[in-house]
Amino acid sequence: MNHYKRMEILFLPTERGMIKVHIYGYIRPRSLGHVFAEFNNVTVDAKGYNRNKTIIKTLTCLHNTLVNNKDS
Repeated sequence: MNHYKRMEILFLPTERGMIKVHIYGYIRPRSLGHVFAEFNNVTVDAKGYNRNKTIIKTLTCLHNTLVNNKDS
């Protein structure tokens, strides 16, 4: 994994647990970053140049993964 100089963590409380969003990079505007979203041992990630769109894209992928998961 690349080591980024900047890291942020968002905690989003839900009724069923806590969503943790780790945001790496985005030092300057339009610089590359990496976002991880984790919920109940399900993790998805995405890379992008726009911080807000990448966070939304990662949370959307996490939602789709949880909805389509046959185990729960």
